Amino acid sequence: MKSTRRDFIKTTSLAGIGLISGCARPPGKESLAETAKRLEKAHVQRFNMSGYAAPPLEQVRVAIIGLGQRGPGHLNVLRHIEGVEIRALCDIRPEKAHAAKERLANTPHRPEVFTGEEDWKRVCERDDIDLVMITTPWYMHASMAVYAMNHGKHVATEVPAAASLEECWQLVETAERTRKHCMMMENYCYMQFQLLMLNMARQGFFGEVVHGEGAYNTSKMKNNFNKNFYWDMWWLKQYASRRGNIYPTHGLGPVAQVMNINRGDKFEFLVSMESNDFMMQARAKELAATDDFFRPFAEKTYRGNMNITLIRTTMGRTIMLQHDATSPSPHNMIHGIYGTKGAVLYDPPPPRFCTGNHKWASEDVARELTEKYTPKITRHLSELAKQTRAGHGGSDLLQDWRLIDCLRHGLPLDQDVYDAAAWSAIIPLSEWSVLNRSNSIDVPDFTAGAWKTNKPNMDINLERGGTTQVLA
Repeated sequence: MKSTRRDFIKTTSLAGIGLISGCARPPGKESLAETAKRLEKAHVQRFNMSGYAAPPLEQVRVAIIGLGQRGPGHLNVLRHIEGVEIRALCDIRPEKAHAAKERLANTPHRPEVFTGEEDWKRVCERDDIDLVMITTPWYMHASMAVYAMNHGKHVATEVPAAASLEECWQLVETAERTRKHCMMMENYCYMQFQLLMLNMARQGFFGEVVHGEGAYNTSKMKNNFNKNFYWDMWWLKQYASRRGNIYPTHGLGPVAQVMNINRGDKFEFLVSMESNDFMMQARAKELAATDDFFRPFAEKTYRGNMNITLIRTTMGRTIMLQHDATSPSPHNMIHGIYGTKGAVLYDPPPPRFCTGNHKWASEDVARELTEKYTPKITRHLSELAKQTRAGHGGSDLLQDWRLIDCLRHGLPLDQDVYDAAAWSAIIPLSEWSVLNRSNSIDVPDFTAGAWKTNKPNMDINLERGGTTQVLA
């Protein structure tokens, strides 16, 4: 039976998400831990996508599916990048899709607009598209990515790339079979300090990296309870249907790259603990007292305000992740790296450096270290990012530019499908741990053992490629 987009949304918005993730299984069914072991054992690597370089594309023909919060930002960036042709725009809301096309009125781009419930499939089926960029609500990402790859398209998806372990494995198996790229666009990996941090690690500043910390702590209460901000109140529904760290990749991505996860090390197991919800249900009840729209939300129970997840790697390193989208505290990503010779801490500001003398270095030393370790990729695009007003401190431009440049030169992407799977898998695994008194659970090896010989491939000093222009 052919499922519709509406059916898909119904099965993945509230309780359905828990069923898909394996955390609310009927009695007698296997646990998520058992599912994880079964899926990993069943996987045989068809082709190693780590370091894979697809044939070069002189012109990258792009389709964007989802034009709500993130899609227009990518649109505004891609229009400035040489060698890009935006061919299709798709959103279930016609006004969003047509508004996006209007932004391209004075450019060479002439995209076709798609607005039907199943039109995202039509976009993926077209033979004049090379790259499908997916910026829909994240519980739709994996299904759309798999469909696009099966129709011969490279995929770049917003974060996270998958909501369940089954979906993580579907991404891996499809990418290996089709040999199409599946990149999760973790833009925090392209922020200036995070690239600096990665270069410091590669140049030996930290000595042996021992521990890393990352977070996405920022209050989303206003946005999540705004009837006109997120389509179908989808983010609030996620907080009402899941537990654990449901948004781990901003904090985890830069730390994982410093530790060469999937390329010399891998996640071994995790434990996760969560506070009660002290704010979301109370806010829903407060709003429901004067607005019937919120009555269904007032009856829901919500994930805890703070989740803390600890990961141990196979090589003996540790990672601490936090996620708090409710407390009225300042935006905090932490992003700390601690090694045998030095340490850095990004948040709360200002960023700090330690050279091993048990105190943070002076501002003068911090400036010297920043100048010494800033990689070429940051210098190359920092001024251009200001000219094009790209979001997140220019990281959105740097990320999209690098993606297009790699596709045009036939180079490996900075983030591959194994990163997408391993980083996204923290969602269902942390949920299982929270629901099982913070017991530990193994993290699958999505590389099927190839992590032992895979090499780091994020070319932060632009040894290859780098010639694609950014047009002001």
